[in-house]
Amino acid sequence: MTFPAAQSDDHASAALTEADRLMTVCNSCRYCEGLCAVFPAMEMRRAFPDGDLNYLANLCHSCGACYVDCQFAPPHEFAVNVPQNLASVRAESYRAYAWPAALAPLFARNGLAIALIAAFSIAVFVAGFVAWHDVSGLWTVHTGPGAFYRLMPHNAMAVLFGAAFAYAIAAAALSVRNFWRDIETPAGGGANPRSLWQAIKDASTLRYLDGGGAGCYADDEQPRDTRRLYHHFTFYGFLLCFAATSVATGYHYLLGLEAPYAWYDLPVVLGTIGGLGLIIGPVGLLKAKLARDPALEDKARFGMDTAFLAMLFLTSLTGLLLLVLRASPAMGLLLAIHLGVVFALFITMPYGKFMHGLYRFAALVRYARERQDQ
Repeated sequence: MTFPAAQSDDHASAALTEADRLMTVCNSCRYCEGLCAVFPAMEMRRAFPDGDLNYLANLCHSCGACYVDCQFAPPHEFAVNVPQNLASVRAESYRAYAWPAALAPLFARNGLAIALIAAFSIAVFVAGFVAWHDVSGLWTVHTGPGAFYRLMPHNAMAVLFGAAFAYAIAAAALSVRNFWRDIETPAGGGANPRSLWQAIKDASTLRYLDGGGAGCYADDEQPRDTRRLYHHFTFYGFLLCFAATSVATGYHYLLGLEAPYAWYDLPVVLGTIGGLGLIIGPVGLLKAKLARDPALEDKARFGMDTAFLAMLFLTSLTGLLLLVLRASPAMGLLLAIHLGVVFALFITMPYGKFMHGLYRFAALVRYARERQDQ
C-alpha cells in the first residue's frame, strides 16, 4: 500500500505538504483516534487545505503518544512522525497569521536574541533616565509609598509600558482573528457558548496533554505527567501575575495607594505566588524539552520556543529580586532591569510561543463545535 504525497504547489510550505501526506496515512489507519483531539478531528475530513492543517497542528499537544504507538513510524517507509511535523506546522502558523506580517520573520529567526536585546536596551534607557536627573538615585535607598516613582515618574512608566502592552494585546488579537478566519467553517460553524465553555474546561485542565491517559513521552519512551504539571505552573503563574498587576492598577487609580505595597497586600501576595509559578514552570518545561526524544522536536524553532520561557523566567526572577531587595541600594538598578525584561516580554509575545496558547484555545473551540454538530 502506498500513499502518494500531496503536490507541493497545493500548500504554502513543505511542512504543510508533509502534514497533508501524514493525515492521509493516519486517516486510513485510525489506530490513534483515542489518544487526543487531533485524530477525531482529522477523521471528519477527507481533504486537508492549509487552514485545516493549521487547525489540527494547534490541536496537537505534542505528547508523543501517537509516535510511540505508530506502526508506520520511522524507519518504516511511510515515515509517519506526526508530533514533529505538526510542531513545524504550528511554528509556521505563528508567522503565517502574525500581525503585522512584516515583523514575523524577524522574530522567527532571532526571537531570543531580540528579546534579550530589547530587555537590555530598555533597562539602559530607564537607568539612563534616572541617572540624567540624579545619578546617585540609582544607588539611593528609597522606601515608602511612591518609592519606585522617585526613580521614574508614574506617568512616564505608564505611557511607555502601557503602549507596549496595548500593542501586544492588539497584535495578538488580530493574529487570532486571522487564524480563526482560516480555520472556521462556513454556514454557522463558529463559536457558541457551549463550545466556548467546553474549550475553557479543556484548556484549563490541559485535557489532551496526557497521551490518552499515560502522559507525555521523553527520550526514554517512558510516559510521565510532569510536562502537564509544569504547564499548569506556567499558565496559572502567568494569570496570577496578571491579576496582581490588575489589582495594583486598581489600588493606584481607584484607592490612591502607591506602590510598593506591603508584603501582605493582595498585589504582592498574588505576584509572589504567580512569580514562583513562573520560576518553577518555565524551568521545568525547558528541562522537559531538553529531555524529549529528538525525533519529536522541531529543532529549527528551538530558539523562538525557548524565548518565551526565558522571558517569563527572567520577568519573574527580576520581579522577585526587586521585591526582596526593594529597600536596599540595589533597588534602582533592579527596577530598570525588571522593566526592561517586562517590555521585551510584551513586544515579543505576539510572535512566538505565547500565541500557541491562543491558537490552541481557538482550535479547541472549533473542535468542540464540530463535535456538537456531529
